Amino acid sequence: MSAAQHYVEHYRALTLPGMHLPWLRQLRQEAQSRFAAGGFPSPREEEWKYTNVAALEKKLFVPTMGTPAVAADTSDLERLRLDDAWSLVFVDGMYSAEHSMTDGLPEGVIATSLASALERYPERIEDLFNQAVPQDAHGFIAFTTAYFRDGAFVLVPAGTILDKPLQLIHFSTRPDGLAVTRNLIALEQNAEASLVETYAGAGDLSYLSASVTEVSVGENAGLEHYKLQSETVKGYHFGGIYALEARSARFRQHHLAFGGLVARTEIHAQLDHEAACELDGLFLATGRRHLDTHTLIRHKAPCGTSRETYRGIAANRARGVFSGRIVVHPEAQKTDAEMSNRNLLLSEDAEIDSKPQLEIHADDVKCSHGVTVGQLDPEAVFYLESRGVDEATARNMLIFAFANEMVEKIGLNSLRRIVHDELLSFLPQSNVRKDWL
Repeated sequence: MSAAQHYVEHYRALTLPGMHLPWLRQLRQEAQSRFAAGGFPSPREEEWKYTNVAALEKKLFVPTMGTPAVAADTSDLERLRLDDAWSLVFVDGMYSAEHSMTDGLPEGVIATSLASALERYPERIEDLFNQAVPQDAHGFIAFTTAYFRDGAFVLVPAGTILDKPLQLIHFSTRPDGLAVTRNLIALEQNAEASLVETYAGAGDLSYLSASVTEVSVGENAGLEHYKLQSETVKGYHFGGIYALEARSARFRQHHLAFGGLVARTEIHAQLDHEAACELDGLFLATGRRHLDTHTLIRHKAPCGTSRETYRGIAANRARGVFSGRIVVHPEAQKTDAEMSNRNLLLSEDAEIDSKPQLEIHADDVKCSHGVTVGQLDPEAVFYLESRGVDEATARNMLIFAFANEMVEKIGLNSLRRIVHDELLSFLPQSNVRKDWL
């Protein structure tokens, strides 16, 4: 049985939210038909040429039937929980009220499970759902549309400013389990918020976590969005973040990828008006991990600005991928866009593929991109050794400094501490120094 056939069989047995809504039922059925016909993406597709998900054709993950049991051991989940933050927690793709904390949210703010929101706010969901994802959606997006059981719905009303971050924790506990979620995030006019998506699993389980997040940033609104991907060493992950920005909107996204056997995240932003977009990212790949980041920024109106800064480090036999694309449409005159991607290889067997792209259809713009892939500078290592630092510590100091420039861009102290711990544990020698922080 092929993977597509396997999931089609399970589709018939799943109890899916929102099937009483004609628009969502039709959307799911169309997506399920596309996935049944095409399956998961193939390296024959240009946008997937560096990432082969053939392993998903062999490992047939099983979706949760009914309500999943709450994990007995949630120590990994608690380790990733932010201090002084509201949270929505999803265990194996389903909302867990027991682990969530939403008390004290400002009046008018909605932060709840998507399954519940489809019952309580169907008109609002219909206005937002499937608006930001690409129209030529590939197999993973069709898969999440057809099979999602739950996710988060967050609405910050006009003029509201959240004084604490909101964290969405997606935690997997079942061996060979399948967690499929859709998240909807909307900020109305003049609203501001910080939101953190965290993806992780228990122990060293193998599972598939697939999630799509759609973001709508209203006029003069600002969203600081973080994604921390810390899946298990055997976990598989697909995540998509797709944002639409209104006039004078500000969208800043930080992508932090440390886990998963095979993991890919797409970050797309569309500026339909004069707006600002900033994308930052860091991946740390070791062992035989394969970490893939794809970005796309579409400037569709004059005077938009965008900045992309990504760094990657690969060790052992790991592989990293960065593909960044900026498209400036003909009407988007006076666009100001910059992209930078720097990568560090720590072994001869590690590999990083970088593909920066500018597609410019306007003549009055300021656009640039740059990319580097290399190893530690021997002269820099020697410089530190000549001042009494042993070689192992010298290498660690240089690796830490390379990555820490991105870590220091994180505005949330508790998240920055978590990422610092990930970075220190990644360093290849054990004599790390906490006083570097």
